[in-house]
Amino acid sequence: MMRNLPRLLLGTAFLALPLFVVLFGLVLFDALDVGPALIAAIVGYGLLVLLFRPLLNGIHDIEAAIRAIAADENATPEVRTWSPLARELWLTLGRWIRSTRSAMQQRTSELAAARAVETAIPEPLLLIDQRRRIVRANEAAMKLFGERLADRDLAGTLRHPAVLAATDAVLRGEGERVVEFGITSPIERHLSARLAPLSSPTAEGAAAVMMLHDLTEIRRAENLRADFVANASHELRTPLASLVGFIETLRGPAKDDAAAHERFLAIMSEQAARMARLVDDLLSLSRIEMNEHRAPTAAIDIGGVLHAVADTLEQRAAARQMRFAFAIAPDLPPVLGDPDELMQVFQNLFDNAIKYSVPGTDILVTVAPSARTLPTERAGQRSAAVAVAVRDHGGGIAREYLPRLTERFYRVDPARSRELGGTGLGLAIVKHIVSHHRGVLDIDSELGKGSTFTVHLPVANS
Repeated sequence: MMRNLPRLLLGTAFLALPLFVVLFGLVLFDALDVGPALIAAIVGYGLLVLLFRPLLNGIHDIEAAIRAIAADENATPEVRTWSPLARELWLTLGRWIRSTRSAMQQRTSELAAARAVETAIPEPLLLIDQRRRIVRANEAAMKLFGERLADRDLAGTLRHPAVLAATDAVLRGEGERVVEFGITSPIERHLSARLAPLSSPTAEGAAAVMMLHDLTEIRRAENLRADFVANASHELRTPLASLVGFIETLRGPAKDDAAAHERFLAIMSEQAARMARLVDDLLSLSRIEMNEHRAPTAAIDIGGVLHAVADTLEQRAAARQMRFAFAIAPDLPPVLGDPDELMQVFQNLFDNAIKYSVPGTDILVTVAPSARTLPTERAGQRSAAVAVAVRDHGGGIAREYLPRLTERFYRVDPARSRELGGTGLGLAIVKHIVSHHRGVLDIDSELGKGSTFTVHLPVANS
């Protein structure tokens, strides 16, 4: 009450001002003596204080209730007052507060549902304001472009001119736009961006929405189909021509020559086996490239994979008086990978080491933590890695040939490669599988001292 006293006295004096003016006029014109006028003023002021006090206290209580609601939206304060005006005011405010709370709860539910839908959308989604600034991004967009997207200009995330031009057109009110474009980081992808204006800006200021659709698999399927036909037709032409030539010879000049039959059929069998290996490798490479944009997520014991591959090639190595020597660091974490694909990688590397090494030497396989860190699926983040090095004691490879070793059908010595049954696709398959695992393949070689192929794979627990 003491805090309200100044307001009570001042407010009552303001209400009593007309009474004071009337009494002063009566005294001024000798219609009333000063004494009775003073008594009337005091009595009138006192009555107004008594009447005004409940109203002022009620207003004060309403103010306190409103502050409590502002501090805690779930608060339900009560206001008790003797003033009918204050009571009616509080009842009106109470109805307004209940209505507002109901509307806010409905909007909160709608917002939560919208956020849930936004999070559940598997495709990257961006909300953009009138200044081309990113207002919001869903989980898929942050996974693709990095965590810190909010408040960035779109040009800092997507530098493709066609996408930026389409965004500007939509923000100018020119309707929806669809743009196809490619990105190279963190991995190569082909995307389609659909941009549409919002009917009205959101509370955050978003004026347009961008939805990205991944076309990588479709485009790769188209390219792989064309590449497969081109590569198969080119590489199969020679063995097919040989088979046709031998068949014509066997049906013609060598029809009755038993020795020629044996010799030619052996060559034909070898050429047919070569074609089968080639087709198998081409199909394998196509399957790997189709899924290259989806990194494997299983935790794999790399030591177990290496020993399993070595066991399958042990007899072939023993035939050349060779053996596998493993040096695996203790307590290595598992790596992220697909066990079948990793077996294919090391089967190719071990097989090459057996074929191209000097007989009677060891193939050294070293597994240890890598000095490299590798990019992850989430933009801007990196992972620790495990390095698997396969060292042979062959003739080595000249430095100028190393950058081309993982090209399809590239052979440093084509005649020797074909003689040993190579298709020219082994290291290309290794490269694509390692890329599928978001790893790195390093090749080091020195003439006369052998070669080292090192595969860096991301660890599963980083």
